[in-house]
Parts: sequence; C-alpha cells; structure tokens
Amino acid sequence: MAEAVNNIIMNSDPDAMKPGEGQSVEEVRAERKRKLAAAYRAFGRFGFDEGVAGHITVRDPERTDHFWVAPMGRSFKQMKVSDLLLVSHEGEVVEGEGLLNGAAFTIHSRIHMAHPRVVAAAHSHSLHGKAFSALGRKLEPLTQDACAFFEDHVLFEFTGVVLDCDEGEQIASALGDCKAAILQNHGLLTVGESVDEAAWWFITMERSCQAQLLAEAAGTPRPIDRDIALKTRETVGNSLAGWFQFQPIYDVIVAEQPDLLD
Repeated sequence: MAEAVNNIIMNSDPDAMKPGEGQSVEEVRAERKRKLAAAYRAFGRFGFDEGVAGHITVRDPERTDHFWVAPMGRSFKQMKVSDLLLVSHEGEVVEGEGLLNGAAFTIHSRIHMAHPRVVAAAHSHSLHGKAFSALGRKLEPLTQDACAFFEDHVLFEFTGVVLDCDEGEQIASALGDCKAAILQNHGLLTVGESVDEAAWWFITMERSCQAQLLAEAAGTPRPIDRDIALKTRETVGNSLAGWFQFQPIYDVIVAEQPDLLD
C-alpha cells in the first residue's frame, strides 16, 4: 500500500518530490532556511508559541556540524530568513545576530550530533502536547493520523529545564531511530529528514494528542488493531508522506506572508 501511494505521488511531479536533488549547496541551504522560517510562522499560526519557549532547527548542508535556528525572543509569527542563526555543535553563533536559546542548543545540538539521519528537529510547548505529556504514557493508535507514531515514538521522563548537555544526550539517546518523543511534563519533540517532515510530525502529533484527550474524556476509545496500525503507519508515517503533508501549509504561509523571505 505505502509503496503504491508513494509511486503515485512520485510519478505526479518527481522534481517537486525530491527537494535538494540536483541543487547546489547554496540552493539547498536557501531552501532549508526558507522552510525553517515558514515552519516557525506556521507554529505561530497554530498557537504553538508560548513566550520564548520552543525551537525548530535544520542542519546546514555544508557545515553538517552546524544548524540553523531562530534567535531567542523573536516571535514565531514574525520570523524571517534573515533572522536565523547558524550555530556550531559547540554553541558558537557563527552567522546572524541575536541570543541563542540555551535549551535549543542543548537539545538540538545533541540530537543532530547523535543522529546523522536527522536534518531537522522541532519542539514546542503546545497546549495539548503539554497536557498529554503529563499523563506519562505514549499515544495510542486511536485514529489514522495517530498511527504515524505507532511504535515510532518514545517517552522521556522529565528532568527539569534542559540546560545541561548530558540531559540533551539522554534525550538524543532515548529518541533512537524514532520520529518523535513525548517529553514527560514538558511537551513534544519531532524529527525528520527535512524541515517539512519534522514540522508536519509535530503538527499532527499535537492534533493526535488533542484527539486522544477528547476521546478519553468522552468515553472509552477503541484502539486500532496492531497489524492494521503498523500497516497504516507505512502509508501515513513515512518520510515522503511527512514532507508532502507540509507543502500546502508552506504555500499558504509564503503567499500570505512573503516578508518571511526577507
């Protein structure tokens, strides 16, 4: 099923479905920065911003031990490409101006260091993600969308505000090969092979947390059978599906807020 769906998508517009292929390093970097700024704005639109909490990062395609991130204190809703900081895994801001969020560095640098597969990572203190994380358990496959995370996310026990690199390493280790983590009493964390993928996993995981909270408040939900949930994950939870789902959101953000490209 997943292979058939992917083939249909790929045959529709192969070039659009393979971001980065045939592009120069400079073009890939510019694309990643555009998507990163747009992802911040999307998070702001969805209400995932809260004070200075939350961060999305993307690995630089040339300096792979560096990542791009927003400066602390800049509103998600006003993020521009020109605002972004380039940060080394040692915590040095080598390009851009502004404050580096300590938690962003501690968590994201360790994830990028430990997992070469991770191009982008997203974390925020979204309302339903926070509420669900307080339950201290994983998402159940109650809906088709939630199946994207079935047996593909972890639960990480709360250790306080993550400002110590050892804690960042613990989160990275706990994440393993999964696409997401529920940081207990804290919020959600998602990763992907692109900004698009990481951002979409966060958006749909937040909504899946909301759906489970609503279902459990209304009664006793009936989870999807394991075999069906795994088969569904192959379709809705693969990397290409994650990338593709973010494209309409990106298109709307750019069309309505072109100043993000400044």
